[in-house]
Amino acid sequence: MSKHVFRRAGFLAATIGVTGLLGAGIASAHVTANVYGTQPTKGGYGAIFFRVPNEDANAATVKVSVTVKPEYGLASVRTKPVPGWTAQVDKTQLPAPVTTASGTQVTQAVTKVTWTAQPGTKIGPGNTSFEEFQVSAGALPNLDQIEFPTEQTYDSGKVVNWNQPTPPGGGEPEHPAPVVKLAAKGASGDAHGGAQASKSGEGEHAEAASSASDNTARWLGGAGLVVGALGLGFGIGAIARSRRPAATTGTTQHEQNEEGTK
Repeated sequence: MSKHVFRRAGFLAATIGVTGLLGAGIASAHVTANVYGTQPTKGGYGAIFFRVPNEDANAATVKVSVTVKPEYGLASVRTKPVPGWTAQVDKTQLPAPVTTASGTQVTQAVTKVTWTAQPGTKIGPGNTSFEEFQVSAGALPNLDQIEFPTEQTYDSGKVVNWNQPTPPGGGEPEHPAPVVKLAAKGASGDAHGGAQASKSGEGEHAEAASSASDNTARWLGGAGLVVGALGLGFGIGAIARSRRPAATTGTTQHEQNEEGTK
């Protein structure tokens, strides 16, 4: 087998490997709550991305409803607009006030966030599409992690509940609830501490959203560079292949000319 074949096989293997890395997040089989960049801290504000993949071959996702547990005492949840989707944030009067990490008494807390697809918009059908829904929430409770049970509704009427807790040290359940881990106060070295958050909620929301957007942009930029490099490699290979026949043809013509001279 020629060195050219080995080089080509190696290039194809590398291409497949990189493609697999880029698609790893998309291939996730369940709804997840993701944080890009700095981890949110207890008592602070954070940007959370709910990634919703479509999993039905014959139906499309048209509604996503995230439940926020009342005991978290989240007084503020803001949604980032998603083209083709409407968002609704529901608040509930609590039976008893919840004291946040900063000492603030919360009597009304966000208990549900719902995104509904407008006509002509959907995720899927099939298992190759997903959408992300971003929120900025706080002040976050003084817990190591928070769960967000999520209900996924398809246009066929089917509803899938992602609400099963993951047992400590155990295997992942069939329909796990999205989870976000929280860092200790001041662990990130930014202004996400509880007391600061209670005084400047507006600034915290903006900072959380900006940080998440910057990190997402960096990831997309890196992915673009990889794809560009792959395209350049394919182009060089195509040029090399196109020159070989021309060289061979030129040699044959030269030999024919010499034969005619003789």
